[in-house]
This record gives sequence, C-alpha cells and structure tokens, in this order.
Amino acid sequence: MAKNNLNNIFLSASIPNENRDRKYFDTTDVIAIRDSVRALATVVIPNSRLIWGGHPAITPLIHYIMKNMNLNIKDHIKLYQSNYFKQYFPKENEFFEDVRIIKENKDKDSSLEDMRNEMINNNDFVAGIFIGGMEGVEIEYNLFKKAHPYSILLPIASTGAAAKIIYDRIKPKPNERLINDYAYMSLFRDLLGKYIYNFKNLI
Repeated sequence: MAKNNLNNIFLSASIPNENRDRKYFDTTDVIAIRDSVRALATVVIPNSRLIWGGHPAITPLIHYIMKNMNLNIKDHIKLYQSNYFKQYFPKENEFFEDVRIIKENKDKDSSLEDMRNEMINNNDFVAGIFIGGMEGVEIEYNLFKKAHPYSILLPIASTGAAAKIIYDRIKPKPNERLINDYAYMSLFRDLLGKYIYNFKNLI
C-alpha cells in the first residue's frame, strides 16, 4: 500500500502528432483521448494517487479536473518531468505540489529513459492505464509490464493510436469494453473499482 493508504495508478497518454509516424495518427481519436483522461482523473484523484509523465496536451486536462475538486488532493497527484524539456513545461505545472523534475541526460532519448525509469520503477502501482499516444506510450507499457507484472493493464483501445496497437497485440484479448465502450466514467469505475482506495465514496 502506498503512502497515506493511497494506491498508485499510472497514466501513460499523449495526443499523436500528424507529422510523426502515421500508424499512430491515422487511428487516433482526439476527443476520446481527452474524454478518457478527464474521466480517469475524475475517478482516480479523489481516492487514489495518479502518477504520470508530464505532456503538454495531457497535464492541462488533469489540471482542469483537479481545480474543480473541492478537497485537499496534494497527496493524490505526482507528476514527473525531465528537465531536458524545461522550456516546454506547460504553465499548469505550477499548480501541482508534487512535481518530480528528473535531471536531463546527454540527449532527448536518454533523458526520457531516465525519467521513465525513475517514474515506473520507483513507485508501486496497482494499475497502468494507456491512452492514445505514440512510441512513448508503447515504451512505457513495456517498461510497466516488466516492472509490475501483477498490476492490471488497461490499454484504452477506443482512443486509437498506441493504445489500440497495444490492445491488438495482446493475446488472449483483454476486456472488449476497452475497444468499444466510450462511457469512460463508468468504464473506469467498473474496471478500477477494487483497486482504488475508499472507492465507496464514488458511489
């Protein structure tokens, strides 16, 4: 059990860039990505701890949900960033109390690797959620699966992109709701319910 009896939920998510690998962009559903991130934050933050690597398209969505919560949630969020990207940090970072800045390495790839290793290997997780994304989400899925073999893995295939690629590769296929259920609030409540501390408060 994590500090303060809060279970840790890992989020790996991003919105694909059309100028990068088309295999991610061509299947992506931007509305679904945004809706699912907002729903996950709404379900998880009041009762557990959400941990993610800062992304300029994702952090503002989580901040939007957080600022509308009338409770003390400083222990319910942990955000990781690599100092390599300091000039691109979203302004919403300043509203989170627990932001872990990982020292940059010699280049972008090694800096991301250091940040991901620190984030995934140095926390205990009960679940990993993978939404949209590109190669980074695939990398984080593989790292997470190796580091936390007994944690639940939820690639939200309905968001397309890397999450769908991950889902399609899994055998046997995981829960079909991951690919066809867009009611994300109920999806996360149903699939994460028993993993979220004090879940009864959500009902």
